Amino acid sequence: MLIGSTAGIFGEAGHSDYAAAKGAILSGLLLSAKNEAARIGPAVRVNAVAPGWTVTPMIGEKGLDADHVARVTATMALKKLGRPDDVAAQVVALASDRLSGHVTGQVVTVAGGMEGRLV
Repeated sequence: MLIGSTAGIFGEAGHSDYAAAKGAILSGLLLSAKNEAARIGPAVRVNAVAPGWTVTPMIGEKGLDADHVARVTATMALKKLGRPDDVAAQVVALASDRLSGHVTGQVVTVAGGMEGRLV
């Protein structure tokens, strides 16, 4: 299981290094690892989760003020920040042979329906 970020899908101003690294995980690394895993055996799967804005220590001790939350959720259908449990649930689902036994090489975006970033 690989963990990327919506920064790797949409980019992120001021954090091009982070966006580039996460983008590499969600494209070249994921697809290469999927193909390498297939050589090991037909039951070996490789997928990725790309969280969007999630309330974690990475946001900082003070968190985000209401204006910042409104800005980062502006392109989200669900208009709320994710929680670590939201991301963990998708990791568990993708890791499950029963739930995702025929899924490999895929990215699941956990970002409330985000469609991009405001610039």
